[in-house]
This record gives sequence, structure tokens and C-alpha cells, in this order.
Amino acid sequence: MRIIREFWVPVLFYAVFLSGYQIWKDCTLPVSETGKNKIILISIGSTFFSVAQKLETEGLIKSKRAFYCLAWWKDATTKIKAGEYELSPTQTPAEILDYLVKGKIRQYIITIPEGYNLFQIDDLLANAKLISDDSFINVARDKNILRTLGIEADSAEGYVYPDTYQLTKDATPYEMLCTFVNHFWEVWNSEKFSRRTEELDVQIHDIVTIASIVEKEAMQSKERPLIACVFWNRLKKNMPLQADPTVLYGILVENKTKKRRLRWKDLRKKTPYNTYVNRGLPIGPISNPGKESIKATLYPSEKDYFYFVSKNNGKHYFSRTLAEHNRAVDRYQRRRQYRPNKKTSPDSTQTNTPL
Repeated sequence: MRIIREFWVPVLFYAVFLSGYQIWKDCTLPVSETGKNKIILISIGSTFFSVAQKLETEGLIKSKRAFYCLAWWKDATTKIKAGEYELSPTQTPAEILDYLVKGKIRQYIITIPEGYNLFQIDDLLANAKLISDDSFINVARDKNILRTLGIEADSAEGYVYPDTYQLTKDATPYEMLCTFVNHFWEVWNSEKFSRRTEELDVQIHDIVTIASIVEKEAMQSKERPLIACVFWNRLKKNMPLQADPTVLYGILVENKTKKRRLRWKDLRKKTPYNTYVNRGLPIGPISNPGKESIKATLYPSEKDYFYFVSKNNGKHYFSRTLAEHNRAVDRYQRRRQYRPNKKTSPDSTQTNTPL
């Protein structure tokens, strides 16, 4: 017995040593030095063992048992956070555990361009597979939600601030809307736009509405104050704005038809947004303007322009009189599908604006 004991003791000790060494290796070394990142989704309520099994199956760790030992040593078996993670087989188990404990959830970089409307933003989020179709628009039209966000309107159109955002897969359309609109108010307040709005004695919603049209019409930043002054001048004279983008937006809201060019009958189509058939402002914004368009609306050029027409080179020609405007249209738009001298209203500000 003594001989057997003397034989097995070192063997057992060696076996324990090898086992411990293997666990140490599995806890400290990555699966490989190269490899593609993998997307792992950890659902709410997942057990640590199920997570470890998933990581082992995906080839991100060598041993689920060793990973559990590592988490037990760090008192982290109950601290991992649910979410979508982008992990690599080149990461050590300790680095992967750190991601899960700190909740370093995968970020989606989403850029909302200036002038995008809610329909385009909904498409943008849906194409990134962050939402289902129309779910963002539905939230953006919920009046109870809008009131909590400080929006006194039927839609969040105009208040979704165009910028680059980092979103997560588990963010809801409501949370996204809150992020976008809260950023709008941050910019609005930091720029002290409310003070200027009070000086002009107008409502915030009116400023955002005009700015949304300026955003769709302007092709160069320096022209924004000039375009804004045209609309202000027309409003003061009770002239219809006759801005093509408002007609296009009205068609979009009613039919979800994304037309690229206006047709003659579109200008006579009665919608709450058509500034050819309705005087004054449309019932709300037609896009989401950036800071420069809002600023241009609040601080328009002090010119007596009432008309402008595209030169087809990224610039506009501005006119004071209808006769001057007609000459400019004849010069710059003679090859267009239509001209104000023929079938359109003779005092329209713009001609054949694309969506």
C-alpha cells in the first residue's frame, strides 16, 4: 500500500497541476491570433452557463468551464449585461468578460442628413435593421409622446435633429426619438434661439416650419438667409409661398409616393402642405432642418427679394419683381419641363424643385 501511495501521490499532483495549467491557459489566452469578429446576442434573463456555452460554440473562448472559473474568481457570474456584442476570437477571455460586465454593447453609427423627413429617417433606421418599417413614424406621431418632448404639434417632423448618432440594437423607436429630439432642444437652447424667436414675436413651430422649407430649397449655405428673406417677405405681403417642396411633401404624406419631379396637376392638389393653393405657412415642417437653416430663418437677409429660381449650378437667382423673375426663369429654366410663363402660377418663387 505504501508503494502504491508513493506512486499515485505524484501522479495525482501532476494531474492536478496539468489541469490547473490548462484552465489557466484557457482563461488567459485567446482562441487564435486571427479571426473575424462575431455578433453575439445575449437575451435578458440568460444564465451565465448559457452565455459561456454560446461563446464556446462560436469559437470565442476555448472552454466554458474555464470561463466560468474566471468569472467566479472575479465575482462576475451574475453581472453580465444583456445586449448585442461584437466580439473577436483574438480577445482574451478576460477581455470578453470585461465587455459583458461593462455592457460594451455594439454601437450602430447612424447619420441623419439635413433635410431628411420622417419617412426617410424611418427608411434609414429600417435599412440598418434597427426597427421594423413605419415603427419610428408611428412613435413620431404619438401626441402623448410628443407632449412629453415639448412638441406642440401632430408630428415630430422638424424636431429630429440631423446629426450622427450611436445607437444600439435594443434601443426602441421611442428611445431613438427621445435621443433625436432632446438633441434638437440642446442645440436650440445652446444657441439661444428662443430669445430671437421672442424678438420676432413668432412661435417656435413657425420658425421650424420655415427653416424646414429653407433646408429643402437651399443648395449653398450662404444662400440660406436670402431664401429665408424671400419667404418672410411673402408672408408679410400675404403672398402664397409657392414652394415646390411643400407640394411634394403633401403628396408624400397622403400617398407615400416619393416623386422626384412635380407635375402640373400636383400644384393644384389640395393638401394642408401645398403652399400654391394655401396662403401662409403649411400646417407643419416638411423636413428636419439643421442649425444653419434655423439660424437663417431667425436672422434672414434684409433684402426686398420676393422670388428666386435655380441656375442649375447649385446657385439661385433672386429677384425683386415679377418681371425680373420671369426673365430669370426664361434664362435659366427654358429647357425645363415647365415654365411659369406657361402653365404655372406667375408669381411662384421656385421652379421644378426635386424632392
